[in-house]
Amino acid sequence: MLRILLLLAAAVPALPALAQDYPARPIRFVVPFPPGGGTDTVARLIAQPLADRLGQQIVIDNRGGANAIIGTDIGAKAAADGYTLVFCLPASVSVNQTLYRNLPYDPARDFTPVIQLNTIAIMLIGANTLPAKSVAELIAYAKARPGQLNFASSGNGSAGHLAVELFAQTTGLRMVHVPYKGGGPALTDTISGQMHMMAGPMISALPHVKAGRVRGLAVMAPKRVHGASDIEAMGETLPGFDASIWHGVIVPRGTSAAIVKRLNSEINALLREKEISGRMAARGAQTVGGTPEQFAALIKSDTAKYAKLLKAVGMAGSVKR
Repeated sequence: MLRILLLLAAAVPALPALAQDYPARPIRFVVPFPPGGGTDTVARLIAQPLADRLGQQIVIDNRGGANAIIGTDIGAKAAADGYTLVFCLPASVSVNQTLYRNLPYDPARDFTPVIQLNTIAIMLIGANTLPAKSVAELIAYAKARPGQLNFASSGNGSAGHLAVELFAQTTGLRMVHVPYKGGGPALTDTISGQMHMMAGPMISALPHVKAGRVRGLAVMAPKRVHGASDIEAMGETLPGFDASIWHGVIVPRGTSAAIVKRLNSEINALLREKEISGRMAARGAQTVGGTPEQFAALIKSDTAKYAKLLKAVGMAGSVKR
């Protein structure tokens, strides 16, 4: 018995060294979207610089499908040893648990937040045939025509869909949602005037606004954003309104606090680099950073916000996998 106790005592000081020596082998970075898209691009934007800072290879593991559920679930079931990172966004950790009836993971139970990477502005655009040219004019025009205005989206529960639903709920407007199978067809019908409006990531919408194909009604954020300063922020008319989305990094629950702290510190450092922030900005994203606690608070607040919204529009538990 004494020999066993001595062996256990000798092992205790070695435990912190596991975090101190981290990482000792390549790290898997699960991205719950197919390669080549905007989300995957942002993940790859930070993966190589982070690998350089950590001194180990980071391997992107694209596991797309089911509104980010497949890849996120793989991350939830991975070993909590610091060798699996998971790329996340509001859909995967703040929306799906209310939208889906049988989500296979619980974001609050199964993950530890590491860091918020950025914020991405959502832009509300209108067909050129829509008379309204500002948020105030749109609210007045829509209120005078309850249920007569339609808006397109890339699908039920998409960022653009939820952004317009949040706008409608905030203002008491009644509009008709028309979901499409992707942002491309939705945009085409908005440009043609078949749809009155739609919302989507600023980086996708802004080129069409600048080309005059559609009208930029508002950036759906509290303040105007760089690159579109001539387009009003919805928060100017509706104080505090924010339908921005974000990207972040989470790890399986149980990952060492020391490893989470190391990852947070290294990613914060690379987000402060001008090259990284510039490349993010070119993709319509503003770097954020911060502490794990701040990111956890954001996830919690967005979870409550979207749960309230989805229940109000009758979409809670409306999707079954």
